[in-house]
Amino acid sequence: MRAPVIVVRGRTIARVWERAVLEVWRRGLEVQTEYGEKAKETTMLMVVDEPFEEPRIHRGDVLAAVGLKEYLEEVLDGSRDRLVEEGKIPYTYHERLFSYGKLKFDQINYVVEKLRRVPYTRRAQAITWIPQKDTVIDSPPCLQRLWFKVYDGELVMQSEWRSRDLFRAAHMNMLALTKLQKLVAEKLGVDVGAYVDFSNSAHIYEKSYQDVERFLKVCERRGFDPSVEVHVL
Repeated sequence: MRAPVIVVRGRTIARVWERAVLEVWRRGLEVQTEYGEKAKETTMLMVVDEPFEEPRIHRGDVLAAVGLKEYLEEVLDGSRDRLVEEGKIPYTYHERLFSYGKLKFDQINYVVEKLRRVPYTRRAQAITWIPQKDTVIDSPPCLQRLWFKVYDGELVMQSEWRSRDLFRAAHMNMLALTKLQKLVAEKLGVDVGAYVDFSNSAHIYEKSYQDVERFLKVCERRGFDPSVEVHVL
């Protein structure tokens, strides 16, 4: 038996994320994890057509309410990169995207310059995985790759994740990465287009089951957005 492949598409980050949580909760295959606990797992594709339309921040995400500002500073400004340099943590997404380890190569600047020269290029991407490091550490990066392309004056960004805690991490991931998408779009002088988010393993850990049940009950009382499309493959 394999985990289902689920596609969730809608206008806003908050509505797409909450529906993705519901679908993993309902349809996820229960699997064993490397952390010694079970999880409900699917392969997930989320498509957000208007990533800066409200609601962006879901009222039910307690972690975003208390930690979003710090997380944005970490991903966009490199507020914790010094801890990587000091050997206290193995990586941050900012460090990998803007420095790529010891190479000190700014991949986001490369993306901007590549798209300025060739807006239709298929080579505007940034990666995080460094095999020499990430195959031997306990918690390697979940985000693997960002891919950018301009279509009709709009910058589309796609993200690829090998592993994703959908309930406790994905919402803030999406909020931070779309801010990065907007930053690149502004540098290019184009509008922000759709955000496409693919996870090989989108999962809900066993330790979060009770929290997810409470979260979904609240969402159900408020009503799920009927315009959000769901396809199970």
